[in-house]
Amino acid sequence: MAKAFFRLQKFLRRTQFLLFFLTAAYLMAGSLLLLQRTRLVMQQGSRGTPSNQALPVPEQMSRVGILEPRTLQGPGPRLLVRMEALQEPALEQRHSPHWLMSRNSELRQLRRRWFHRFTSDQEPLQTAGFTAMKHTAEHKGTYMGCFSHDSRERTLKGAVFYDLRKMTVAHCQEACAERAYSYAGLAYGAECYCGNALPAAAARPEECNMECRGQRGSLCGGVNRLSVYSGEQLRTAARTRRNVIYRGCFRAPENLTDTFPASLIQPNLTVEMCSEFCSKKEFPLAVIRGQECYCGYPTGRFSLREGTAGPRCSGARNASSAAGGQYCLVYQTPVQDTRCTDRKFLTTKSKVFVALSSFPGAGNTWARHLIEHATGYYTGSYYFDGALYNKGFKGEKDHWRSRRTICVKTHESGKTEIEMFDSAILLIRNPYKSLMAEFNRKYAGHLGYATDRTWKSKEWPDFVNSYASWWASHVLEWLKYGKRLLVVHYEDLKQSLIPKLKEMVEFLNVTVTEDRLLCVENNRDGNFKRSGAKQKNFEPFTQEMKDLINRYILTVDEALRGRNFSGLPREYVPR
Repeated sequence: MAKAFFRLQKFLRRTQFLLFFLTAAYLMAGSLLLLQRTRLVMQQGSRGTPSNQALPVPEQMSRVGILEPRTLQGPGPRLLVRMEALQEPALEQRHSPHWLMSRNSELRQLRRRWFHRFTSDQEPLQTAGFTAMKHTAEHKGTYMGCFSHDSRERTLKGAVFYDLRKMTVAHCQEACAERAYSYAGLAYGAECYCGNALPAAAARPEECNMECRGQRGSLCGGVNRLSVYSGEQLRTAARTRRNVIYRGCFRAPENLTDTFPASLIQPNLTVEMCSEFCSKKEFPLAVIRGQECYCGYPTGRFSLREGTAGPRCSGARNASSAAGGQYCLVYQTPVQDTRCTDRKFLTTKSKVFVALSSFPGAGNTWARHLIEHATGYYTGSYYFDGALYNKGFKGEKDHWRSRRTICVKTHESGKTEIEMFDSAILLIRNPYKSLMAEFNRKYAGHLGYATDRTWKSKEWPDFVNSYASWWASHVLEWLKYGKRLLVVHYEDLKQSLIPKLKEMVEFLNVTVTEDRLLCVENNRDGNFKRSGAKQKNFEPFTQEMKDLINRYILTVDEALRGRNFSGLPREYVPR
């Protein structure tokens, strides 16, 4: 017995020593790996692509699956840069597409570091369409009670927005008042719903038992329960701050009463009177013809696609002098078009794994907004962006391989990452605009602008040197390894939204109605659009930067034509 006990004791001592040795080895290996990655990041931050670097000549393109230039014939317009201008004598091997792709594989660690650091560095965002507000500890208005909340048949069916970190009653009330709604309802502690009529089904007061995420002691509904507050005082005060947007002068439909659900005849009718009337009725359009006011939505009968100008609408902005009986004036009220705001996860796992791939700054978030509202399904993400999740992109928190979303956002471009997807929508934007947009996001968030000081620092040229090659290699690698692609140019999507969005929806194998697409067009900007282009009093791109970027533009253009896609839009090269 003693002998057996001695053997056991000896074994345990050896095991302890072995575990100690393995733990020490594990910690040392982790430290070495961390030092190696830190060194890589430091090298990439200080080393950029030489500004006079040449791009691969077309004869070398066949090495990465790009055809000879004499075989590249596509329907798109030719670029304004000539091939002869891009060829340099004695090109080195490092200027080949292989170098372009291998260099970007080195940058992948740096890019991921920046992406995963984003959620902790991100500055507070404001929702587009809602004026930035100072949250107060005390809410204004009257608490109307607790009501049942059915997400499929909502009574408060006006504007909807989320703030899963900082929602307060005052924030919701003021946001609804800005949108011309009388009631604000809160659910799940973080969701805000607006409307002009109280929900029909009351619930027990104790069922609204969830605190607001950004305000302790305040009721923000519960599970399928709404805490409803009135905001009439705020609504009256917010009238002066509301935006009523003139949409144009259009030919009136043949039967106005059949086209528009609500109407008002008022002597001395003004734009403000008509807009206020339609806002109370929760319609996004106010249509004026003489002393007649009509409210409704964009529809197939009245799509707002063909405006009229000239003498017929010379007095169009004055309601009392509207252009006779054949033409009408159209204004956008503060009310949101809600026909396409309902979204959900797929009820069954998708059989086709679809990527929504783009270079950062190419409009991926905007494209997700359009796809979600057109299809009614959430989009996923290869990353987790807390700022996007807090503002309503619920697919951010869903695992990107769950197949419960209609498509998955990604900026990755490696062979392994690409081949995981069955098909992809490849979104391409002018690299000049993409680089500026991503630089703004990196240093000022989704809706902010980098300061002039940042633009003039060494960060900007280093950024261009590193990211310009990534813009090119991203497209090249997706063209090479992508199994089934739909190439969409950001500029085409912006200019011809409905036709391009139809292509994207059909590619996703989803059927949508014309009215839903018109609703998307009416809500086209979404929640993450910068408020106009902030003009700089200096040119951010030097001539060396332009030469470098133009070379990448030509490479991508030739590669697209080699795959029988249309070439890049003419505007990509600055004139």
